[in-house]
Amino acid sequence: MSDGAENTRTQTAQIDWTGIASSKAFRDLISIKKTFIVPAFVVFLLHYLALAVLMGYAPQLASTRVIGTVNIVYLFALSQFAVGGVIAGLYLFAAARFDALTDDILAQVRKRQGGQ
Repeated sequence: MSDGAENTRTQTAQIDWTGIASSKAFRDLISIKKTFIVPAFVVFLLHYLALAVLMGYAPQLASTRVIGTVNIVYLFALSQFAVGGVIAGLYLFAAARFDALTDDILAQVRKRQGGQ
């Protein structure tokens, strides 16, 4: 094993994970992540389940042709890829903020441990 890998493993073993998890900064990070992840999950889940509801309770509407043989259900099913892509794109932007907050937390930990 290289010295760099050994050094990283030693530093990781010395980190007070319980202290980090109980810190206000970490709790704030988790709270901020939840404010994005939970609504995004709910929006996608509702959109996903709406297809089944449409098929089950409004089959006539679902089979309405829009363009040629393409009906509303096909368009709705394809829109799930678009919604998933939009949520993934939004998460990329949000993840930059999450990463910055994580870096701040790690910098605070390193500062407390004497600049390791």
